[in-house]
Amino acid sequence: MTKTASRMIPLGTIAPDFNIFDVVSKEMRSFDQLSGDLATVVMFICNHCPFVHHVQPELVLIADEYQSKGVQFIAINSNDVEHYPADAPELMELEAAEQSYHFPYLYDEEQSVARAYGAECTPDFFVFDAQRACVYRGQLDDSRPGNDVILSGSDLRAALNNLLAGLAVDAEQKPSIGCNIKWKHR
Repeated sequence: MTKTASRMIPLGTIAPDFNIFDVVSKEMRSFDQLSGDLATVVMFICNHCPFVHHVQPELVLIADEYQSKGVQFIAINSNDVEHYPADAPELMELEAAEQSYHFPYLYDEEQSVARAYGAECTPDFFVFDAQRACVYRGQLDDSRPGNDVILSGSDLRAALNNLLAGLAVDAEQKPSIGCNIKWKHR
């Protein structure tokens, strides 16, 4: 595990489209097919990362709460499964069921989506508005494994609440910290 921070792409960056495999629906899915009417959260996660395990309960709560408000959540695993077999697609499907993911869990086999989004770690969160412009990128909140800060999702929630209320999202954003994406020969 290499502790890695988000790259923090420029705000306003337009969400790149993709067409990758959803391990739950067993279909190829694109950003255009999955994006929400008001906002879309793209999150890079995986099965084995302790930082992802730490945030999973709050992540599921936030997704369940905000999907009813017109926000779509999309989870993507871009890890090299040859060297990290715990992140293989068949295990992703099991993880989605065990964790009660009510959002697509996509497998970025070629790692092109992670590169297009500038994702560096798991978890890494990106929020796009209805025009596909990035309004938030960074952490869920200040909680990390072992730091005794209670999970709240405060940073992601604040961004989504402002966006849904038609208010500007605070440009002061903290990077996510997590395991580095397991790149294939980068």
